[in-house]
This record gives sequence, C-alpha cells and structure tokens, in this order.
Amino acid sequence: MQYYSLAHLSPNVDFMTAARHGQAPDRGLYFPEHIPVMLPSFVDELPSLGLVDIAQRVMEPFTEGPIPSEALKRILGSALSFDIPLVGLSEDLFVLELFHGPTLAFKDVGARFMSRCMGYFNGGAANAIGAEGTSGAPGSGGSASDGGSGTASARDDRPLTVLVATSGDTGGAVASGFDGVQGVKVVILYPKGKVSPVQELQLTTCSDNVTALEIEGTFDDCQRMVKEAFVHETLQNHLRLTSANSINIARWLPQQIYYWWAMRQWTKDVDPVFVVPSGNFGNICAGLLAYHMGLPAQHFLAACNANDTIPRYFQTGKMEPHPAVATLSNAMDVAVPSNFGRILEMFEKKSSSVSNMVSSVSLDDQETVKAIKELYEQYGYMADPHTAVGYAAWKHYRDRHPGAKGIMLSTAHPVKFGPTIEKVLHKKLPMPKGIQDLYNRPVRKKTMLPSVQALTEFLQSQG
Repeated sequence: MQYYSLAHLSPNVDFMTAARHGQAPDRGLYFPEHIPVMLPSFVDELPSLGLVDIAQRVMEPFTEGPIPSEALKRILGSALSFDIPLVGLSEDLFVLELFHGPTLAFKDVGARFMSRCMGYFNGGAANAIGAEGTSGAPGSGGSASDGGSGTASARDDRPLTVLVATSGDTGGAVASGFDGVQGVKVVILYPKGKVSPVQELQLTTCSDNVTALEIEGTFDDCQRMVKEAFVHETLQNHLRLTSANSINIARWLPQQIYYWWAMRQWTKDVDPVFVVPSGNFGNICAGLLAYHMGLPAQHFLAACNANDTIPRYFQTGKMEPHPAVATLSNAMDVAVPSNFGRILEMFEKKSSSVSNMVSSVSLDDQETVKAIKELYEQYGYMADPHTAVGYAAWKHYRDRHPGAKGIMLSTAHPVKFGPTIEKVLHKKLPMPKGIQDLYNRPVRKKTMLPSVQALTEFLQSQG
C-alpha cells in the first residue's frame, strides 16, 4: 500500500514513511492509494472472530510491507488489551463504549497502535511490545524475532519527536502510549483553560520524555502551530518530527477497527446508523473508510457542538469556518476539521455523494445538559458531554427517520468531565484509581504564546 498527499505535490510513500512524517512535505494529509474492499464473507465471519483477529484482517492491507503479519498481530494484541462493549439503552439505541482504555477515551485505540508501530520502526518487535510496560495495561507477550524486518533501509537513529495538538483527549492518550518509551520525545500543545482538570493532569504528569505546552489560545491555534512546524525547514533538518494527531495515518486508520467490532456485537436485522460525536472528524472519517471497505451501515451522523463548520457546509456547500468557541464538549471545539478533506476524497474516489451517506447537526450547551439529564433519568446511563451531544443529535435524526436503529459512539468516560456531570446531575462521581493517582504526581508544563516562532525556538532548544 502506498499513500499520496491530498495536496498532490509530494511523492507517494509507504505506511512507515507516512506514519513517521505525519504530514506530507506539501502540507497535505496522506491518503491510501486505494481502499481495500473486504469480501462479503468477512461480515458473515465476524461472530466467530475475536477483536485482534478482526483488527488484523482490517489493518493488514494498510501496513503490508513495512510491518510483517506476525509483528502486526503482536502490535494489535498489545494495543487492544481492553474491552470495547456495545451496551443497549433501548430497542433502537446502543452505545459503543470506547472509554475502557488507560486514559478513558476513544483515542487510546489509535494512540496505542501508533506508539507500538513507532516502537517497532525504531527497534523492532521487542520495542513495540516493550512500550506496553510503561502504559499500565497487560501485554500480549510474543516473540521479538522480527528484529525490525523491513525497516533497515530507512533507518534513522535520531530521537523521534512526536508533536501533537490536543483539544482534550488526544494528548492524554498519546502521553500514556509513549510515556517512558526510550528514543521518543513527546511534545503536546493544548489550549490554556480549555481542557478539563483530569485531561490536564493526564497531559502534565508523565515522565520526562513527555512535555506539555499550555498555549494561550484555541485548539485551532495549537493545530496551526503543529502544522507549521512540520514544514519548517530548519526543524526538518535538525529534528525527526512526526505527529500523533488524527492527521497521522497510524492514529487515524486503526480507529476503523471498533466500527467492525461494533458490528461483531450487532444483533439487529437492519443496518445501524452510526452516531459519532465529531470535532476534527478523524473518528467518523475512520468509520466511513470502514463503510467503503464493506462495513454494513445505513447512515453516519456527525454530532457537532456549537462549532458548526461542517453542519453549515452540508446546508450551503461552502466551507466557511467561524472562530472556535468554548463549549462543555471541549474536545470538539474545532473550527477547521482537518480530516473532512479525507472524507470528501474517499467519496470522490467512489464517485458518490457524501451527503447521501453523511449528515451533520449542531447542538448547543443547553441541549447538551438536557441530554445528560435525560440519559440518566430515562436510562440510568451516565454520559460525558460529548456522548450527550451524540444523543441529542440521535433524537433529531430518529424523529425524522422512525424505525432507524443507532449505534452511538461514547468517546470518553464521564469522570473526565466530573465537575460538569456533578453539577448537572447533582451526584458525586466515583473516581477510578488510575485517575486518583494522577493527583499525587508532580505537574510539569510550560506556558507559551500561540506563536510558531516560540514553538520553533522551544523545539530547537530541546533537540
């Protein structure tokens, strides 16, 4: 599999090169040269397959070459070492809980897969599995006999710097995945005062190889700074940079795994509507990739908060971002969703209209609070604000499509937004031990203006 830049000004590369670079030299996002199609028999086989087996079948076409089959299986076994249950709320609505990983957020899947891939590229299978020992989850074992097969020709022994912007959960998942991994430095940019207290602790209490930069601006400022760093000539000459945002294919592609796993647990006789809380649109983009590979689905609903760039796009056909506004569902406070270009690309490749399969709706904080209350009072289900946005969007969709049945992606554990949930429900949330431990660790962070020059100078000083 080769990957090309959506800007079409850079040469095609393999999976390892695209993952290491994060973004193409021409600033475009990487996209697979073709979308593999799973045989219909694969859907029939799902009930007999385990999570890692499904993951390997789905991911192998994308990693073939740089990662041998047995190494991929060990990487997946190490990364996917937690449950992803489909929980029924009613006859027509089910919740895919993606928050059972070490940082209690859906981004654990992509971040853990990426960290183990980078470990493999840096030092072979032993390093890929060795990352497990620093993340706090059980490993899958396995031999280290591959020794980095297929990577020798592109060897680069300089320390790898993972540069990532986060609106909340990405940073914590990346920090956990790479925490203490030798030969890898992680620099995380997050908007000051716009992440939850638990999210900030997950960013700022890691080992010395993880640095948190508190940016006096918005997530879009953070994302802009990261993108500019990747095309900065001096940095490129002196540092080996990669991104861990969903712009990186190693973060984005594995997110399709849990859509297939949801279908593995689906027992209804109609294809589901997937309801996806959406900010940077990497999550729903992965689901749509799975759909183009053969995943049964009736529709995809992108649930947005007050940052409504994409809902307005579907209404007007024009991409006109407004400045990002802060909401209760902070991880979705994105004005310029990077991954939407990938969505348009995959539909163009299939010569079909995106609006036939995807719709989007914007909900404000008042509707979010109402949804949190209703989920608890009607179903006894405690949901974080992002999942609540999804529920509110589902209600709008269901009213117009009676008979539809939905799978709503729950992207974060409610404890990560404890103050909001406790204020709305007037209930104290129990604190998982892993979160309690964060409060006993020293906090390390550096405050920075939203300046590319400031980031460049910092990175050079660290190199």
